[in-house]
Amino acid sequence: MEKLGDFLERFKGWLEIPLFKLGGMQFTLWSLLYILLLFAALLYVTAKLKQLMVGRILANGYVEMGTREAIASLLRYVLVTLGFIIILDTAGIDLSSLTVLAGALGIGVGFGLQYLTSNMVSGLVILIARPIKLGDRIEVGEVRGDVISISLRATTVLTNDNIAIIVPNSEFTSKTVVNWSYTDRDVRFRIPVGVAYGSDPEKVKALLLETAHENPGVLGDPGPDVLLESFGDSSLNFELRVWTREYTSRPGKLRSELNFAILKKFSEHGVQIPFPQRDLHIRSGLPGTTPKDEAKVE
Repeated sequence: MEKLGDFLERFKGWLEIPLFKLGGMQFTLWSLLYILLLFAALLYVTAKLKQLMVGRILANGYVEMGTREAIASLLRYVLVTLGFIIILDTAGIDLSSLTVLAGALGIGVGFGLQYLTSNMVSGLVILIARPIKLGDRIEVGEVRGDVISISLRATTVLTNDNIAIIVPNSEFTSKTVVNWSYTDRDVRFRIPVGVAYGSDPEKVKALLLETAHENPGVLGDPGPDVLLESFGDSSLNFELRVWTREYTSRPGKLRSELNFAILKKFSEHGVQIPFPQRDLHIRSGLPGTTPKDEAKVE
C-alpha cells in the first residue's frame, strides 16, 4: 500500500509539472489532459444531439433534410463554443488574461473567415426564405442543373452531364438566379420556325400544332400554340410554344425532338424551309453607260 501511495504521489507530481505559460496562466500536464478529455466528450455529446435533432426532433414537421442538417449544425457550433468556454473556466484558466491574444487572433481569423461567414449567412437566408429548394431546376452564372443538396456553406447542383458542381451560397444572394421550377415543374419552351414565302400560313400552323401534340413530352393542358412572329428577309417566321413537365431538366432534348419532327412533317407536306436570298444590281461603271446596261441577278 505504501508503494502504491508513493506511486500516486509521484504520478500526481508529474501531472503538476509546468509545461508552458500563456498570459498569466501556468499550464500543466493535468490542465491540458482535463481540457482535451472534456472537449472530446463535448464533441461526442453534441454530435449525438445533432443526430437526434435531424432524425427525430426536426423530422416530425415538414422540414427538408438539408434544412434539418443546417439547423442542427448551427446549434452544435453554438453549443461547442459555449461548452469550450465553460471547460476553460472550470479548468481554472483566467479568460481575461487571454483577451488581448484572442482579440489579435480574432482579427486575423475574421479576415480569413470573411468569405466563409458570407456563405454561411447566405445559406441561412436560402434555408429560411427558400428561394431555391431540393429538386429545383436552376441557373446561376454559368451553372445549370438540379439542386441535390443545400448546406450552410454551399449548394450542390447536378448538371445534365451528371457532374456535381459545388456552388458557394453567396452566389445565390449576389447574382441573378433563374429558378425554372420555383412554383411547379411546368415550363414553356419556344421553338422558332421559318418557312419560305408562298407557304400557306394556316397549313403551317396546323402542321406545327400536329407535331407538338404527337410528342408525348408536350402537355395537353395548357396546350401548344403557334404565333406568326414576323416577316423576315427570306422567310415567314413562326414560333411554336409548348408546355412540358417531363423535359424541364432536359430542354435541349425536347427542342431537338420537335425540330426533327417538324422537318419531317414539312417534308411530307411540301412546306419548304427557306434559304437566304438577295437581289444584286450590277453597274458596269464605264463612261456613257445607261440604266439599260444594268443587269439584275437573283
